[in-house]
Amino acid sequence: MKAAIWWGIANVGVDEVPDPWIVNAQDAIVKVTLTAICGSDLHLYNGLVPSMEKGDILGHEFMGEIVEIGPEVKERKVGDRVVVAFPISCGKCFFCRGEMYSLCENTNPNAGMAEKMFGHALCGIYGYSHLTGGYAGGQAQYVRVPFADVGTIVVPDELTDEQVLFLSDIFPTGYMAAENCNIQSGDTVAVFGCGPVGQFSVRSAFLLGASRVIAIDRFDYRLAMARRAGAETVNFEEVDDVNDVLKEMTGGRGPDSCIDAVGMEAHQPGAGAIYDYVMQQMRLEQDRAIALRQCILSVRNGGTVSIPGVYGGYGDKIPLGSLMNRAIQTRTGQTHAQKYMPALLGRIERGEIDPSEIITHRAPLEQAPQMYETFRNKSDECLKVVMTP
Repeated sequence: MKAAIWWGIANVGVDEVPDPWIVNAQDAIVKVTLTAICGSDLHLYNGLVPSMEKGDILGHEFMGEIVEIGPEVKERKVGDRVVVAFPISCGKCFFCRGEMYSLCENTNPNAGMAEKMFGHALCGIYGYSHLTGGYAGGQAQYVRVPFADVGTIVVPDELTDEQVLFLSDIFPTGYMAAENCNIQSGDTVAVFGCGPVGQFSVRSAFLLGASRVIAIDRFDYRLAMARRAGAETVNFEEVDDVNDVLKEMTGGRGPDSCIDAVGMEAHQPGAGAIYDYVMQQMRLEQDRAIALRQCILSVRNGGTVSIPGVYGGYGDKIPLGSLMNRAIQTRTGQTHAQKYMPALLGRIERGEIDPSEIITHRAPLEQAPQMYETFRNKSDECLKVVMTP
């Protein structure tokens, strides 16, 4: 089969690899019909996530048709059209029973490696380094899906692949980010970053009852998409200080919640950004935590900072004094996608949201190398790429 392969920093190829096969009794084999490049895939592309190995198959946002099942798969059958959740979860451990699927204790064969990096292990994740198990990803023609009864959701025929694909990751991620804000009637939510997760954070904040959403970014086409969803917008390259602007927009108080939908590769004008970039390139820090710093400094006293943006290790100059002294609450985590998929599928079916509206680029899998470059460079107003194997 063909698959998108990581061959090194900024080096993705589409190559022939062996087809996957049933390994465990709860596995399924899925023939991929649609897959996507996630913003967090760019962290792999740019060499910022350790433990990638040449030849790894990329991708954790995908869906398709089940073509084979193991003998212990009970809730799915051959022919089912499914979206696959990006966390690989057993469904039976302490964390899975508490619907904290991304913390599953049983799906990361490299748990010891993750413990050295993070203190405790993570779940397995498709196509996302050997820290998360070294599983083959979904930017391929076929994928082995462990614990298929837990990690997939069957989708109705009347919905297109493009409408449901993002249930795999970025729609639940944006929704969980907004839910973590504990939004109350009348709240104002600021979303830092208008990439795919930021777009779903904006839409989810409104779905959960926010009165105002303020979206912050530096690209006009991304800000325009946020405005179409009802957000007010700020281009951070056109203002002196985002914090001052947000105070002015909120009567001096600041937003009730701030969502960092950027993560480890944030940007800002000026010397501060140069400092972070140099520190990151010299491996003196792993994360450019620019957006996180701004969220902490901008949220109102007693407010909430929600962090769906991916961080991989250690950042510098986090304003812990502001966090503690102003009683700011923080909520974060890899998304417990399986928890949210059924309810969000219902919202799509009822017409409350059409996730496909964020797609800007469509391509065959063979064009993955060009699409990674286009997405990274934000060429041609690229916001979200989907690919057909």
